[in-house]
Amino acid sequence: MMTVMNHSNRQPIRLLGDWFIVARGWLERLPLSLIQLAMRIAIGAVFFKSGLLKINSWEFAIKLFEEEYKVPLLDPVLAARLATFNELTFPMLLFLGLAARLATLPLLGLLAVIQTFIYPQAWTEHLLWASILIFLLSRGPGSLSVDFLVEQLCSKGGKRQQG
Repeated sequence: MMTVMNHSNRQPIRLLGDWFIVARGWLERLPLSLIQLAMRIAIGAVFFKSGLLKINSWEFAIKLFEEEYKVPLLDPVLAARLATFNELTFPMLLFLGLAARLATLPLLGLLAVIQTFIYPQAWTEHLLWASILIFLLSRGPGSLSVDFLVEQLCSKGGKRQQG
């Protein structure tokens, strides 16, 4: 009798285990390039929205840098200009996947300044952003990017010259 109960108890667990294996197989088919595209859009949007807020209310942005952000060693107007430039320029490159690895570097620098001097208590959010940026830096923007197209064109051009 004990064996029947054990057998009947194991059956749902085995079915559940099989379900997880099948589900994992389906999830593994999700193209990495889609995940990389989503990451580029998501992290780019965070910075781009911040840049738009600054440019749309420039006087308020200057006040923030003077009174709240107080970045050391930089004039508040210069700091606001640098931050706004970074937030409006490099996310556009991420969206396109154009020079995407290089575009992560100024954003990581900006993030380091924000984490160190402005909002150190927001480290969990910054860790998430940094993780996405470091993933894109180390793995690239994926096949749904201008970088990928350029790489493909260059590699085909190189093969033609060799042949």
